[in-house]
Amino acid sequence: MLKVWKKAPLGVKVEGGKSLADHLGKWVVVYFYPKDDTPGCTVEAESFRDEHGKIKKSGAVVIGVSKDSERSHQKFIEKFGLPFGLWSDPEHKLMEAFGVWGERKFMGRSYMGTSRSTFIVNKDGKIAYVWEKVKPEGHAKEVLEKLKELS
Repeated sequence: MLKVWKKAPLGVKVEGGKSLADHLGKWVVVYFYPKDDTPGCTVEAESFRDEHGKIKKSGAVVIGVSKDSERSHQKFIEKFGLPFGLWSDPEHKLMEAFGVWGERKFMGRSYMGTSRSTFIVNKDGKIAYVWEKVKPEGHAKEVLEKLKELS
């Protein structure tokens, strides 16, 4: 997993050709989550939705990333009124670059998946803060407070 003050992988492109380089010069909140429209991921997305105005006012952009398709993301955005972008990373290039893709265990089974994590990337493209093993409920409030502290 990328650590604080390391350079974010700005040039790694996800589906649609999007990359963090497009947001250089802005604070960016990048949150990685396992799957659209599942209980924990919905709670987390709604948390960011509810705090989005304040996060945006602080000068930051919010981007959610999962391996779901762009079509799945669009449905998720519409269903829950999400005012921020969700990036599709089906080949998990960005997830691997951040170190959040790997072997997971659940109920005795091993599988490859996403570790729920959030990164704040500063205007210079460096990691300013990291949350690992995120608890979805109220997470966006934590992020907002940290953004205020950092910027």
